[in-house]
Amino acid sequence: MGRRGKKKGRPVSGWVVLDKPVGMGSTEAVSKIKWLFQAEKAGHAGTLDPLASGMLPIALGEATKTVPYVQDGAKIYRFTVAWGQERSTDDLEGPVTKEADQRPSEADVRVLLPKYTGVIMQTPPQFSAIKIAGERAYDLAREGETVDIPPREIEIGRLDIIEHKPDQTIFEVECGKGTYVRSLARDMGRDLGCFGHISELRRVEVEPFTPEDFVTIAELEAARFGAQGHDKPDPEADAADAVEMPIDFGAIDGLLVDTSAALDCLPRIAISDDAATKIRLGNPVIIRGRDAPVEAEEACATARGKLVAIGAIEQGMFKPKRVFAG
Repeated sequence: MGRRGKKKGRPVSGWVVLDKPVGMGSTEAVSKIKWLFQAEKAGHAGTLDPLASGMLPIALGEATKTVPYVQDGAKIYRFTVAWGQERSTDDLEGPVTKEADQRPSEADVRVLLPKYTGVIMQTPPQFSAIKIAGERAYDLAREGETVDIPPREIEIGRLDIIEHKPDQTIFEVECGKGTYVRSLARDMGRDLGCFGHISELRRVEVEPFTPEDFVTIAELEAARFGAQGHDKPDPEADAADAVEMPIDFGAIDGLLVDTSAALDCLPRIAISDDAATKIRLGNPVIIRGRDAPVEAEEACATARGKLVAIGAIEQGMFKPKRVFAG
C-alpha cells in the first residue's frame, strides 16, 4: 500500500496583524499562527526581534502574494534608549562593550534630531540579517568576527522625543524600509559621547495597517478553541490530524484582515465576473467606466469586492501580472 499523503492545511487567505509579545521570534510567531488557522501557507512582512513587541503582519494563503507591498510600507516604532552603555547587539541581549559616566540633557538630544531626519546613511548593526559574502552578519558576529557592513540609504519621516529622563529617552520614529532602530540608538549615543542601546522597542504601525487591526495570541486562541469546550491540542501534533478535527473556524477567520487591504497603495478598479474569469486565465481585459485610469504601472482589479489580480493598465487594458484564487 502506498503512503497516505499528508494534508497541507486549509486554503485560508488574509492578514493577521499580530501584536507580537516580547520573547517570541518572528519565525516562531508565523508557525504559531499557521497552526492556529491550520493554513496551507504563511509568511510575515518584516522581521521583529524577539526582544521587541508590536505589529507583525502575517500573511496567510493568497495574501502571501501581497507581502512585498507591506514590506515597503512606512513603519512607526516607539523605543527607549538607555544612555551610558553600548552593547554588542545594540540592545539588551548583548554584553556591554563601551561605557561612559556622562548623561545627555533633553536639549542635547533634541539638537541631534535633525541629523537623523530625512534621507540619511545608516550602517546596520553587527547582529543583523544583512548578507556579507553570502553569510548573515549575525552568524559571523556570533563567531566573534567584526564585519565591515557598508552604510546604506534610509529615510526617516520624523523622530520625536516622547519622554526624557536622566538615564534614558523615549522616542517615536516613522521610517522607511530597511531602517534599524538599534543603529539609531548606537549612533546617537556615539554622537552624544555617552553611548546608548535599545532597552525597549515596540512597532506601533506597519503601513497600511493600524493599531485598530491588532490581534493577540490570546484572542486568536480564544476564537479558535474557546467555544469548543475542549482542551487545546498539542501544537507539535500532526497538522493533518488537527485539520480532521470537527472544528468551526468561523470565529478565528473573522479576525482576518482582507488580503486586498495590503494594496491600498495601488489604484483599484472594479470588474465584472466575466472579466475576472478572463483575468484569472491570464488574459487582458478592456477597462470600462468613465473614471477608469488609462495608464498605471500597477493596479489591482476586484470583482464583488474580492481581489482578482495585480497588473498594469496600458492603453485602457488591464494586463494581469499576479492573479488570486477566487
